[in-house]
Amino acid sequence: MHVFATLGAFLSHLADALVPLFGASATGVAIILLTLGVRLALHPLARSAARGERARTALAPEVQKLRKRHKNDPERLMRATSELYAEAGVSPWGGILPLLAQLPVFFVMYRLFSTGSSGEGHALLGAPLTGRWADALGHGGVTGPHGLVYLGLFALVAAVATWTYTRARKAAAAAPLPAADGTDPAAAMMAKAAKVAPLLSFGTLVTVAVVPLAAALYVVTSTTWTAVERAFLHRPRTPEGTDGAIPAT
Repeated sequence: MHVFATLGAFLSHLADALVPLFGASATGVAIILLTLGVRLALHPLARSAARGERARTALAPEVQKLRKRHKNDPERLMRATSELYAEAGVSPWGGILPLLAQLPVFFVMYRLFSTGSSGEGHALLGAPLTGRWADALGHGGVTGPHGLVYLGLFALVAAVATWTYTRARKAAAAAPLPAADGTDPAAAMMAKAAKVAPLLSFGTLVTVAVVPLAAALYVVTSTTWTAVERAFLHRPRTPEGTDGAIPAT
């Protein structure tokens, strides 16, 4: 609760400072800037997660050998896989840390603007930050002044999701997972997840449509940052064989 109150107060002060420049849209701009600040602060975690992802990719052949060796003993397979990751200093869950660290900020946006009391009077280009897409449709329809704000957000999310999907498919084609032969449930699950995961980025469209506009701004800004950040952190290796995106420390 203290975290929510602190973030809420900071957002209010930031919005007040931006009023001379952005007027009634100051709070919306403050949400975007706060989101960018949070993601910048979490960038070290993202860098660490990217290193772990590459390390897990490098360990994939060893993991596949363990699956074949212990295909009839799931408990032994889990223990051996955990030991392999531990020896390499890799956490299989490292990639979710940046996501978990963002949740308090998202909940602040949702809580402050979901009831309509704290966020009353705040808007972005005329669209109330407490409103949802359904409300915008009731005020001029899809091409009304409020609806156009959502169309812009939907277009940005769709572009980012399509780009993310294309990159994921290319990465999967370049480094395909070992085919599951039906005897390894874990391998089969990973193969299915690899096919479905690229499509999940389009789920952000649903989120933007159902949450308050304030929370939607956070989601869209954070999603866009994630796409750009991943492109930077997963740049191809340089000809010298070093990774320019993530230098060794």
